[in-house]
Amino acid sequence: VQLVESGGDLVQSGGSLRLSCAGSGFTFSRYDMNWYRQRDGKEREWVAAITATSGRTNYVDFVKGRFTISRDNYASLLYLEMNDLKPDDTAVYYCNARYYSESYWGQGTQVTVSQ
Repeated sequence: VQLVESGGDLVQSGGSLRLSCAGSGFTFSRYDMNWYRQRDGKEREWVAAITATSGRTNYVDFVKGRFTISRDNYASLLYLEMNDLKPDDTAVYYCNARYYSESYWGQGTQVTVSQ
């Protein structure tokens, strides 16, 4: 099983980024997918989720209206579109695949938002 995130970058406040997560070695379409992030000195926190089949989405309050999670089950890809980025969004962003008790993580991608 492998999850590989990409798309992290340095961006100015108010800017946008799109993160991608490529899954392999498992049946991507069966897994609920999540984005988490970890800011310096903080615990990892959940950001957004999308269910396996219905594609229902859910977001933590502080990204609602700014971030959009989506998935392409045919290509085994997960996305996070991030708009109106703020310095507090600076973090390593991780994708997570979950199916019952199974849970897999990527290595993370760094997002840095400057003032």
